[in-house]
Amino acid sequence: MPETSQRTENGIFFRKMHGLGNDFVVIDARKSPLAFNRSQFARIADRRFGVGCDQLIMLETSRNADARMRIFNPDGGEVQACGNATRCIGHLLADEAGRNEVSIETVAGILRARRSGDDIAVDMGFPVLDWAAIPLAGAARDTARIPLDLSAISPRLPHWFSAVNMGNPHGVFFVEDVDAIDLAIIGPALETHPIFPEKANISFAKIEMDGSIRLRVWERAAGATLACGTAACATFVAANRLGLATDQARIRLPGGTLTIRHSAEGRVIMIGPIAQSFTGFIAPDLLAEAA
Repeated sequence: MPETSQRTENGIFFRKMHGLGNDFVVIDARKSPLAFNRSQFARIADRRFGVGCDQLIMLETSRNADARMRIFNPDGGEVQACGNATRCIGHLLADEAGRNEVSIETVAGILRARRSGDDIAVDMGFPVLDWAAIPLAGAARDTARIPLDLSAISPRLPHWFSAVNMGNPHGVFFVEDVDAIDLAIIGPALETHPIFPEKANISFAKIEMDGSIRLRVWERAAGATLACGTAACATFVAANRLGLATDQARIRLPGGTLTIRHSAEGRVIMIGPIAQSFTGFIAPDLLAEAA
C-alpha cells in the first residue's frame, strides 16, 4: 500500500473499504500528519454531501507496531476499537509489507492481523468482563446475566442482558426475533441508558438451530450498521459464558458472516472478508470552514 494519502492539489487521498458492509474512509497520514475538527469529520462521513462512512480511519506511524490506527465516529468522537476496520487495515498493511502477519497499534492496545485464506483473522485480545472496567453504573454484579427491567422501552426486550468490553462497551440482549426489534427506536434508548456511563454498543442476538448466531447491532454514536466486529466478538463471548455457544461460532450479520473463536489462551479471534470499494480525493471545498 503506497503512502500516497498526503495532501495534493486534488485534495486528500483516501480509500473506501468495508468489512461486510461496515464501511470506512481510510486516510494514510503516516507521511503527512493530518487533523480534522468535528464538523470536518461529519462532512466526510455524510452519505449525501461527503464520501459517506460508518467510521473514518486515520493511519499514523507507530514505534511499537507496523502502523497506528485511529478510529473516529461520524460525530468526530474517537473510539478505542473496531474489528472490521482492523481487518481492513490488516489487509492493507500485509500487502504493503509483503507478509501474512502484521501488528496494529490502537487505543485499546496492539492487535495482530493475519491472512487466513481469502479472509483476514484478527486477534482481538481478552474480553473485559469486570463491572467497573466495562464500565457499568451501580453495584457490581455478575456481568454474564444482569437483571434490568426494560419494559418501559419495549415489551420485546428480555429482563436481563450481558455486558462485555472488547475495546469498547457492549450490551448484548438475547431475543426471540431479531427482526422484530425496532433498532431506530430501541437502539438509541439503550445506548444512552444510565447503566452505561460511557454509552454502549447494543446487540440483539438470536441463537439459531444450527448453532449460528443472528445479530443486529446499534453502534454507539454511529447507529445501525450492517456489521460490527467488536459486537460480534462481544456476543460470542456472552453466548459462550451462558453456555449458548461452543468455542467457535458463526455470527450472521445483515452484511454477511463472521467466524469468532477462542484461542487456546482464551483470546478472541475474529475471521472474515474485507473489500476495497474505491479510491478518491477529498476535495478541499468539503473541508473548508464556513465564512
